[in-house]
Amino acid sequence: MTTALSKQSLLFITFSLALTRFSYCSVANASVNSNIPAIANHFGTKGRYEEVNRYLINDILSVNKNKSILKPGCTNSTAIHVTAIIRHGTRYPSTKNIKMMQRLYDLVLNEAMNTDKWLKEIKTKWEMWYTDDMDGKLVEKGRDDHRHLAVRLATLFPSLISEENLRAHRIRFITSSKHRCVDSIVAFQEGLLNLWNVTEVGPSHKINDGLMRFFDQCQKFVEDVENNQTALEEVHLFKASAEMKRVQMKMADQLQMPYNRITPDLVEAAFFLCSYEFAIKSLNSAWCNLFDETDAQVLEYKNDLKQYWKRGYGHDINRKSSCNLFHDLFNRFDQAAREIRFGHVSEAVTIQVGHAETLLPLLALMGFFRDETALTADNFDVQNGRTFRTSRIVPYAANLLFVLYDCSEGLRLQFLLNETPQNFPDIMHQAPLYDTVRETYRELLHGCNFEKECELPRPNS
Repeated sequence: MTTALSKQSLLFITFSLALTRFSYCSVANASVNSNIPAIANHFGTKGRYEEVNRYLINDILSVNKNKSILKPGCTNSTAIHVTAIIRHGTRYPSTKNIKMMQRLYDLVLNEAMNTDKWLKEIKTKWEMWYTDDMDGKLVEKGRDDHRHLAVRLATLFPSLISEENLRAHRIRFITSSKHRCVDSIVAFQEGLLNLWNVTEVGPSHKINDGLMRFFDQCQKFVEDVENNQTALEEVHLFKASAEMKRVQMKMADQLQMPYNRITPDLVEAAFFLCSYEFAIKSLNSAWCNLFDETDAQVLEYKNDLKQYWKRGYGHDINRKSSCNLFHDLFNRFDQAAREIRFGHVSEAVTIQVGHAETLLPLLALMGFFRDETALTADNFDVQNGRTFRTSRIVPYAANLLFVLYDCSEGLRLQFLLNETPQNFPDIMHQAPLYDTVRETYRELLHGCNFEKECELPRPNS
């Protein structure tokens, strides 16, 4: 198994170098002799994009055309506009997580008694190389995420994401102000410029935190969720659950340490070390030996609980904070719908780069991935088949693609998540008439006022 995966990794690296002409030496050197952790599908928002679309492991520029992409189900269809809302690429851990990982590493070095080979590897060969100044910055793999995505999207939509439209400024680039997002959108443009061998045009973008970091500007969200300890009560309860206790005790047993030395935060730190080493360096780290599939499912659920209650359906303001992004999206479709009557759409493509915290509230506002039963601390055992699974929805470089088609019978809108078509909630057609989509979201289009939803109640005089 190891030999087959090593050959697969070598093929992947060689193929990428040949086709994209980018230098990936650091990633290549780290991944030649690696394989994929058995728990890689459970890393949540720390997950690698390739785990969602496994065919990319062999060919990072592959476009899966067997999923009805570019088949809107109408006659004489022409794609006239695409908006892509994309999460930044692979990044370093935050300073908070780095400090937690350092605590765990120090504890293992000084107190772990296990003499197994994998633990000896951590103690003698692995060094804590994450530093506080990294603090969520984009890594080279994250730049590659966006360079490769740009090439694949240009392959999917050649009439829209084209050199001609780039030169004519019909492709618009918008980003969050965070460095990992700015670096991602620059890398995305580098992917296009390199693909077309364009040297006289450089990357350009506009920063718009009102659209891409709306959650910071929503006072009600900040007050009621971000700064409210009780808003994540379900997460706190799950950290004290029997499921988490079992994972803590098992980890303590593996390290041969007293149970009281391993806290839920330290368990999560080990899980992060496994996921970051894989996402950044393509390494199946020795830290991954601390977890099996059952452990990973518990930790994935803990992280999904956090996203559900902080960014998803847990609190209504989570969804409503994305009202401006929702209206901006449909205003763009409406403009394209008006302009196509005269045979020309002024903005063919819009590329917007933000965060998992940007994508999840919008998806929730539009009704995607809503489970019949809310995610809570006490229903882990019945949520194995949940649709709200961040490992599948928002890995690094996750993307929401909205494609507007001009068809003989009218305009149609297709939605793709991570390059895979998805039905709009309560609409069976994969690319329904645009008027049908607008009718489905009629209440939001005529309401969902950001200022009103995010305004804090005025205190009584």
